[in-house]
Amino acid sequence: MPASRVRPPAPERRSRAGSAVGRALLLLGVLAAWLAIATFGGMAQGTLSEVQENDNAAFLPEGAESTRADELAREFTESSSLPALVVLESDDGAALTPEQLEAGTAFAEQVPALELPGGGPLEDYLTGPVIAVPSEDGEAMLVPISLDADRANELVGEEEERVVNLTVDELRVFAAEELDGTGLTSWVTGPAGAIADLVEAFAGIDGLLLGVALVVVLVILVLVYRSPILPFTVLLTSVFALCAAALVIKPLAGAEVLLLNGQSQGILSILVIGAATDYSLLLVARYREELTRHERPVDAMRVAWRASLEPILASAGTVIAGLLCLLLSDLGSNSSLGPVAAIGIASAVLAALTLLPALLLIAGRRSRALFWPRVPRVVAAEDARPVRAGLWQRVADGVTRRARPVWVVTALGLAALAAFVPTLQANGTSESDVFLTDVEAVAGEDVLAEHFDEGTVQPSVVITAEDNAQDVLGAAEGVDGVESATILTEAPEGAAPGGMPGGQPGGGEQPTEDAPPVVVDGNVRIEVVTTAAAESQEAVATVEALRTAVHDVDADTLVGGAAAQRLDTQQTAAKDLRTIIPVVLVVIFIMLALLLRSIVAPLLLLGANLLSFGATMGLAAIFFNHVFDFPGADATVPLYGFVFLVALGIDYSIFLMTRVREESLHHGTREGVRRGLAVTGGVITSAGLVLAATFSALVVIPLLFLVQLAFIVAVGVLIDTFIVRSLLVPGLVHDVGRTSWWPWAKRIPQD
Repeated sequence: MPASRVRPPAPERRSRAGSAVGRALLLLGVLAAWLAIATFGGMAQGTLSEVQENDNAAFLPEGAESTRADELAREFTESSSLPALVVLESDDGAALTPEQLEAGTAFAEQVPALELPGGGPLEDYLTGPVIAVPSEDGEAMLVPISLDADRANELVGEEEERVVNLTVDELRVFAAEELDGTGLTSWVTGPAGAIADLVEAFAGIDGLLLGVALVVVLVILVLVYRSPILPFTVLLTSVFALCAAALVIKPLAGAEVLLLNGQSQGILSILVIGAATDYSLLLVARYREELTRHERPVDAMRVAWRASLEPILASAGTVIAGLLCLLLSDLGSNSSLGPVAAIGIASAVLAALTLLPALLLIAGRRSRALFWPRVPRVVAAEDARPVRAGLWQRVADGVTRRARPVWVVTALGLAALAAFVPTLQANGTSESDVFLTDVEAVAGEDVLAEHFDEGTVQPSVVITAEDNAQDVLGAAEGVDGVESATILTEAPEGAAPGGMPGGQPGGGEQPTEDAPPVVVDGNVRIEVVTTAAAESQEAVATVEALRTAVHDVDADTLVGGAAAQRLDTQQTAAKDLRTIIPVVLVVIFIMLALLLRSIVAPLLLLGANLLSFGATMGLAAIFFNHVFDFPGADATVPLYGFVFLVALGIDYSIFLMTRVREESLHHGTREGVRRGLAVTGGVITSAGLVLAATFSALVVIPLLFLVQLAFIVAVGVLIDTFIVRSLLVPGLVHDVGRTSWWPWAKRIPQD
């Protein structure tokens, strides 16, 4: 009887049976734990939008000038307001008739009694009366509604919606119903309207964005695996990873430990799906390879898991370290994205290394069937090929035969694209440019600009010492783009203080010219009305000039307001770019040096990825300026692009170089490059396509920032996948040879 059929001794049989029972219990435990995570995490994921914060002012540092100015400005008023502006215009654009003016006035009188679902009457959230104001040209009416800014974000009703969102929604419905048949068209705009439309745009994150991303990934996985079962196994791992991330992030955001905005939530969903799928692809590829060497799937998984552990952990660790560098940002939206995304990556790794192996082994000895119809079979050692044949073998042979011309030509091509980086317009955009589709807030702002002075909606606020008030006032009035400047004065009894922001035009008794100024702790408040709306870049430029003018009079004078907040946000983002990029490079270099046990190789990889980033941003500048005709880019776009591209792009170089080092230990560096590129080509290409496709899904959210980020990351990942990892890095390392592993090159054989 052949030795292979000899029945093992009883103790060995009992040991194997015990091991099988232990493995089964472990698998059941892992699956049960992940089912619990998916149950509770799924509920958290579906309600993440409840803990979003989308107010730019909330993200500014305490030391920002606008933050300090606004804190002092609150001492001059009983409450701060968030204006919702209802603009009324005749359907035919003609002058309003007496009947239409009467209808508009009647509408305004009924607004305070408007019931918010689950929140009571609207008047409970107002800081002043609601009065309809006709325009000077007689062609429009404005109904300013001042929401209490401190209560605008309260959650009310069974759906726990924010007061500001409910208010805008109810105003739009009420206006359409109440003014029907009057010949009037209404728009709800202003800061409150913009916030509501922004939240509405982000509402697609929970459903549309996630659905599109999952469908795109599923299509790619089906093409890669050509199996009806395996793609769903990998996809399920990604979805469970996202649930795990949401389970951690929601309570942290709810307790205000983290600041979560709509952008961060969208990026989180895409990042987790893409990263979890990438790590799963790497593990499945190595598992398939080992199934050709081991009879039992559990043995193949044990070897594959150990072999994949180092590159997956190194990749994830590098990405997490790079993302956590965002904590150095002075902007809350940037600094909070770091830990939010890091939690997402950690969840992706955890799912890929625990849930996926359990799913792949769930059928026991029949687990190979998950690969059906392309089931991997055990191949005898004498029949096994050391290097995969096919496309990537031919690419590897071609690159290594002409290594220097390949990397030089590739580097020159990337450098040529990088030369367009200075043309990238990333100095910020107006609020109306944020939306890529028609929204009511933007349309209403256009109508408002035709008939009213937009700058009166949210004036800039200047806080200065009483002794310098007149000099500062004169300096402010002399700035180009300033319509008027007024010192806040005491009002007669029963009237609103003069110059209050968001005050009702034409409402109440106005203060006399010789009324004394309101003085708080030796300071006075000056209201500066700009020609342009506070949400526009023109107003931002005016405020920048205003600051220079008043600081020349008194360096301690502070300028705040909505336009000043936008200015501080853009300036802080530019400062973050200069601060964070060097730190990210240092951190990633240290991670690579520890992983590759070399100094030269990490420098080569970083140089290659920096060149790739430059080429990507240059290409983005060409498309943004000349193809898509975008109005510019948010100041944070280059920073986000850098962090994601360098941190994620380095992944593919890590996957390649860990295998190259493994092969180099036995065959020398140049042969190791050839073998490593041939073996990893397929899986890294698949991973790159998945990540590019998932980030591309961000374009379904019609917001400029996310569409631009989607383009930058998707194009950058494809450049990293098909050019940097396939041509530049292999050619460069092959050309440098054994020196790539300096100073720890002794274990590497001579070429």
